[in-house]
Amino acid sequence: MTTTNFTANSLEISERELNAWTSDVADAHEETRDLRSDALESWADNDNDASIEQRGRFSRRSLFGFAGASVLGVVVAGVELHGEPPAGALTNRSVPVDIRVAALAASLENLAVATYGAGLSAATKGQFGKVPPAFAKFAITARAQHVDHAAVWNHALTTAGYAKVTKPDPKEQTAVNAAFAKVKTIPELAQLALLLENIAAATYLEGLTVLASPSARMTAASIQPVEMQHVAILRFVLGETPVPSGFASTALARPITDTPFT
Repeated sequence: MTTTNFTANSLEISERELNAWTSDVADAHEETRDLRSDALESWADNDNDASIEQRGRFSRRSLFGFAGASVLGVVVAGVELHGEPPAGALTNRSVPVDIRVAALAASLENLAVATYGAGLSAATKGQFGKVPPAFAKFAITARAQHVDHAAVWNHALTTAGYAKVTKPDPKEQTAVNAAFAKVKTIPELAQLALLLENIAAATYLEGLTVLASPSARMTAASIQPVEMQHVAILRFVLGETPVPSGFASTALARPITDTPFT
């Protein structure tokens, strides 16, 4: 196996190392699959009784509008993302917090899926020049894991009688699309992916402090470490210390308790 550094792309890691870490995160994802399956069985057993009793539907606009999207107020590749609550938006606290977290998590996973997918598509078209095969393998692996995580949360939502969240918030997606349009190199793509991974990991960590049911906590706890592995790998790819200021942080977490529903 080659151990040539990605000097042409300014990536400070070898293919051998990146392939090894990608295999590690794939193993970690598989090792936590049983936990996610057990959690879903608990959701199906009405572990979160409130979510069964208080059914409702929510729109993507209401889900993201009041508190702001996950990346609102964050600068992504030079694009400042910000937003204001829609006129007349009210927080419906009758919707169980576990359901709000599930919907938020699904939306964040959808955003990651879309971003990795766009990156892989652009790479296939040669927009980033020569792409190290190991980086493409990591992106494919990470995207597949985000697809799986979104499916887990949506299964929980439908089990509780709520509609799936199948797309990111349009404002979020528009902002990320604008940032993505400025990406010209693999390191820049890695930086964008790193931000989204950090937001997801932080939101899961924050969610663990408010989730009410064991099944919801188990779901979040089985996914958050995988997101943190994505973060660590991307930091290594960029030549950064994988844990610059602590093992985990909620600094970028998207607000959960004020999420409004219609």
